[in-house]
Amino acid sequence: MREQDPVFYDALFRQKRKGGKWRVMPSPVLEGPVADTHAHLQMLADPACELARAGAHGVAFVETIVDPAEDGFATFDDLPLWLMEAARDLKVMEEEDDGAAGIVAAPAVPHVRIAAGVHPHNAKDWTPELKAALRERLRDRRVSAVGEIGLDYHYDLSPRDVQQEVFRAQIRLAKEAGLPIALHMREAHDDGFAILKEEGFPEAGTLLHCFNLDAAEVARWVEASCYIAFGGPLTFKKADEVREAAALVPADRLLTETDSPYMTPEPVRGTDCGPAHTIYTADVLCEVRGADTLEARAVLLAQLYENAQRLLNRKPTCWQRERGLIERLG
Repeated sequence: MREQDPVFYDALFRQKRKGGKWRVMPSPVLEGPVADTHAHLQMLADPACELARAGAHGVAFVETIVDPAEDGFATFDDLPLWLMEAARDLKVMEEEDDGAAGIVAAPAVPHVRIAAGVHPHNAKDWTPELKAALRERLRDRRVSAVGEIGLDYHYDLSPRDVQQEVFRAQIRLAKEAGLPIALHMREAHDDGFAILKEEGFPEAGTLLHCFNLDAAEVARWVEASCYIAFGGPLTFKKADEVREAAALVPADRLLTETDSPYMTPEPVRGTDCGPAHTIYTADVLCEVRGADTLEARAVLLAQLYENAQRLLNRKPTCWQRERGLIERLG
C-alpha cells in the first residue's frame, strides 16, 4: 500500500520539505485548457478534490484508467459521486482563493472518460470470465479506450509469454469494440511493436503512454501513426533525451498526461501527482516545442487539447450503441 501525502483542500501546489513541512509553489499560467490523458483516479486519496483542483487550473479533460484485475469496476459506480463532490469542492476553492493559487477564469470540473484494460503486471490473472466482464464494461459509453495494456519486462510480474498472449487478446477486443488502445511499454518496445504489426494497429488509434525514451525510439511509433503522451518525465532534470523526442513528434500526435498518482513533474517531484499537475508538463512542452510567445503557446495548447478530444472524447462506437438498442428493444 502506498503511503499517501496529506490532502490539502485548496488549489495550491506544494513541494515537500524536510521535517514534514510543505512549501507553496507557483503554478504555470497557460493560454488554454489542457487534457490529462492518463490518470488513476481511484488510487488518489480524494479523487473529487483532485478533480476540483484540476478544474481550477484549466485541466478540462481527464481519462481515468481502470484495471479490472486489480481495481475491479468500482470507478464506474464511484465516478458520478466524485464529479458531484468535485463541483462542490471547486466552488469552495474559488470562494477561498486569495489569488495565490492561480485559478483560471470560469473554472469547471473536468470532463472524465474511462479507459479499461488489464495491465501487463496483472496478465497472469486473465481468465475467460475476466475477459467477458471487461468486454461487457467496454459497452459503457463513458469508455473511450482499452488500456492500459501492453508489456512490462522491467518487473516481469507476469510471465512474458502470458503478457504477450493477453496483450494480443486485448488488441483484438479493442478492434471488436472499435476503440483505441492505451499502451504501457517498459523495456519491451521491440516485442510490443512487433505484436502490433502482426495484429495490426487498431483503426481507432494507438496511444503510447508515458514516453520516456529517446528520439530514435519515438520515430517508428510516429511513423505508425501513434499518439505519443508525455508526462512528468518530460520535466525531469536529467531527461534531455525525452525532451529531444518530444520536439520531433508531429504536433497533431502529441498528448499530455500525468499517470497520477505517479510521475509527478518538477518542481514538485516527490509528492503525490494529480491531474492538475498536467499544467507543469504542458508548460515545459511549450518550451521544448519553441512556443515562446503567447500566441504560439495558445496555438500549441489548442492542438494538444484537440488531439486528446479527437482520440479519447469520441462519440459512442457502433458496437457500444448496439447495447443501448438491444436494451430498448428488450
